[in-house]
Amino acid sequence: MELILKKDVQNLGFKDDVVSVKNGYGRNFLIPQGHAHLATSSAKKVLAENLKQRAHKEEKVVNDAKALAETLKAIEIKIFAKAGGEKLFGSITNIDIAEALAKGGQVIDRKFITSGIVKRTGKYAASVRLHRDVVIELPYEIVAEK
Repeated sequence: MELILKKDVQNLGFKDDVVSVKNGYGRNFLIPQGHAHLATSSAKKVLAENLKQRAHKEEKVVNDAKALAETLKAIEIKIFAKAGGEKLFGSITNIDIAEALAKGGQVIDRKFITSGIVKRTGKYAASVRLHRDVVIELPYEIVAEK
């Protein structure tokens, strides 16, 4: 079943992508939840025209995302957490990284940060998606509080 996505769907695609999924997934989840609609020939023509008109505006958005990526790489992120030796009491997640970035002056929504769950002190890297074409690796360090 071919569908056109109305929203970004994690592990499937981005808005306005034409994706092929199993019938049940499309009929029972994506279409009723408003995440997609059927990719008929007329819908594909409308999508192609919309994408052609939006391409010029998209170029500016990509350039802005690349500029933001350069400023994010310049920020040094240190997250202080309670720890016993190297092991943390609790864990560090994408929420903590988003808060550290906000303290550094850059507000990034936590759903665009992928880091996994970290339970030890040390240096790690998080993946930050600023645009569908701009994904950066952001290094950060976890330090034990004293």
